[in-house]
Amino acid sequence: MSTLDVSRGVCALLPGLQHWLENAFYEVRIVDAASPRDRDGQRILLATEIGHATYRDILINVHDGAPSLVPAANGLPARVAFGIADMGFAFALIAELARPAAIPAVGDSGSARLMTLAGRVARSDATVLIQGDTGTGKEGMARFLHAQSGRIDHDFIAVNCAALPETMMEAMLFGHKKGSFTGASNASDGLFLAADGGTLFLDEIAELPLALQSKLLRALQEGEVLPVGATHPIPVNVRIIAACNRDLAGEVAAGRFREDLYWRLNVMPLELRPLAERPGDVAAIAAAMLLRHQDMAKASFVWPTAAALDKLAAHVWRGNARELGNVLQRALVLRDGAMIEADDLHLTGAPQPLRVVAPIIAPASIAPASINFEPTRLRDVAHHSKLEAIRIALRETDGHRAAAARKLGISERTLRYRLAEMRELAAA
Repeated sequence: MSTLDVSRGVCALLPGLQHWLENAFYEVRIVDAASPRDRDGQRILLATEIGHATYRDILINVHDGAPSLVPAANGLPARVAFGIADMGFAFALIAELARPAAIPAVGDSGSARLMTLAGRVARSDATVLIQGDTGTGKEGMARFLHAQSGRIDHDFIAVNCAALPETMMEAMLFGHKKGSFTGASNASDGLFLAADGGTLFLDEIAELPLALQSKLLRALQEGEVLPVGATHPIPVNVRIIAACNRDLAGEVAAGRFREDLYWRLNVMPLELRPLAERPGDVAAIAAAMLLRHQDMAKASFVWPTAAALDKLAAHVWRGNARELGNVLQRALVLRDGAMIEADDLHLTGAPQPLRVVAPIIAPASIAPASINFEPTRLRDVAHHSKLEAIRIALRETDGHRAAAARKLGISERTLRYRLAEMRELAAA
């Protein structure tokens, strides 16, 4: 967790900013603008407090005009100006301007709690298994674990197991000797040795063939690798972080993944929820992506309107953060005005409102023949009502599943079934 100093003037003018920053995984310290400071510290100050600012700081100006962002340049701090209508995105933008590169963008209280847990896990050398849908940020979490560990001075090596040629997997992971197979004109250390002293991130671990899984298990258990064509193993000191977008326990039950390897990897499990279940993260990720996709040296920073932000928060993100990135890039290109409007988002597969059920008995003034509606089964209405209640409970509990289940009076297992059903409906 990063510590961020916020002036008393900012907190008095914008009391909600502290709450947002805490959900964004910051420890907020309220300070006087004129108080002594760390040489490399960063502060959020009012524009009127510029006399106490350094180029690292962020100045805030709340006004009635259009929102704007002026990045830090020429020894001047970054300046963010906005009105009440744009406050929601402004808070997310301020958090992203201050965020260290190694910390993923979050703005949801549930995600902040997960990051706190991950920070504790990072300080150990235990193997970590990250599970979550594609696009939920598994590699970002792995990089955070590495950055928070004692291995930060050594390499972080990321490999997508699904992208490795099956015939070359063993040699690429464990290395090979010169002449050990056709085409091996030179020896290679392999990815394990490349990550020696650091972290090896094995994404899509379920794609490893069963034969190679046994060799991976031995490398984890013994702390050594045997390059292809070698006769003596080589010791390695590597922290393994594995990730999977499928239920790895289900893969074990289906016989596609070794049970002993599963338990060796599942020492510290972390589960990343779909983006639709953590709406507070949508604004944070959107701010991070808009900062990344725009060249502010050539043009002014483009803000989304409050209506556009609401539309993003309400969308069911089947592609998670990757889909969000595509939507925002498209909106930057296709927008008509100075800001990204709701209509510029061109969202597909957006959740549909419930159909209004026509009354069974028509008023006497209306002839029965003029009533035009589709028959609706009561069972369907009740089913949709349950799903809507789940959405509301998750929103009110900031996506915390256990709290939402208690609020609904159901078990967490039942809630998981209902969420899976909602994702299937959204994908239909």
